[in-house]
Amino acid sequence: MYKNKLENGRNNISGLKIKEIRQKLPTKTSQRKLAEMLQIQGLDLDKNAIQRIESGQRFVTDIELKVISKILDVSSDDLLNI
Repeated sequence: MYKNKLENGRNNISGLKIKEIRQKLPTKTSQRKLAEMLQIQGLDLDKNAIQRIESGQRFVTDIELKVISKILDVSSDDLLNI
């Protein structure tokens, strides 16, 4: 049977990488600032959604992954640890 969660209970595999890249950006970027940057690109996520993605509590859609990778200036594969 297919499971939607990883063995460690996380709902996504990209959250930790998103957090890592966000924290290494040259300009200090909080979860709130990242949410604002995503909203400018038309992706309606708030700070709480970013927190839940980074902690693995929330699923990430392919559309969200595409915009997040654009904002963080990395490929989607980089966020998926491929």
